[in-house]
Amino acid sequence: MRKIAIITGASRGIGAATAELAAKSGYDICLNYLSNDARAAEVVATCEGHGARAIAVRGDVAVEADVEALFEACDAELGAVDLLVNNAGIIGQASRVDGLPAEVLQQTFAVNVFGTIYCARQAALRMSSKYGGEGGAIVNLSSIAATIGSAGEYVHYAASKGAVDSFTIGMAREVGREGIRVNSVQAGTADTEVHTIGGGNPDRPAMVAATSALGRVATAHEIAEAIMWLGSDKASYATGTILRVGGGL
Repeated sequence: MRKIAIITGASRGIGAATAELAAKSGYDICLNYLSNDARAAEVVATCEGHGARAIAVRGDVAVEADVEALFEACDAELGAVDLLVNNAGIIGQASRVDGLPAEVLQQTFAVNVFGTIYCARQAALRMSSKYGGEGGAIVNLSSIAATIGSAGEYVHYAASKGAVDSFTIGMAREVGREGIRVNSVQAGTADTEVHTIGGGNPDRPAMVAATSALGRVATAHEIAEAIMWLGSDKASYATGTILRVGGGL
């Protein structure tokens, strides 16, 4: 019997790669996306090509009602979630702190932090033995920015990912005896569209590649592999773990 995964921000990049890998690994897929209907439909078709049932649910993880609707759609069309991947996130405008617009700061935290917590809360209400659930796994996408700070560029983003890591540790200790494992992946820079949209720095992948111990940035599939390992039974004793996949940075 196939398990069920909810993956946020799954119409492109790491989210899309994770959805495909999860479909190959025996999951049915409920993918969340913000706005690109065509790209979401492509990911659904790819997942179905691997034998999975797959649905796409449009919504903004920063909006609590949208998150509730996402989980309700999964319940109705696929069933109870076994794996939540909190991938949806934004970098926000490249800026020093002293020049950072308030609206960029607010939106970065609304998506990266509030969205992660909203989704994790809905997952816990379904997974926890406290509520009659059968357990499950939550994997949050963090960033090596959380520990290097991203000075002069993305301190606000780094701070939001630091919050994600703190949340991961705290929730893991809260729900571990209720059958839920909670972990995060501190991803290094990956070659995805996130650097060319929403005020990102399109030169960042080349800049990081020049300093990486491996001489390159990650692919989306490399990060997806780490996510799926933490979500799998192979990582059954891992909870509250911050897995750094940063190419030596």
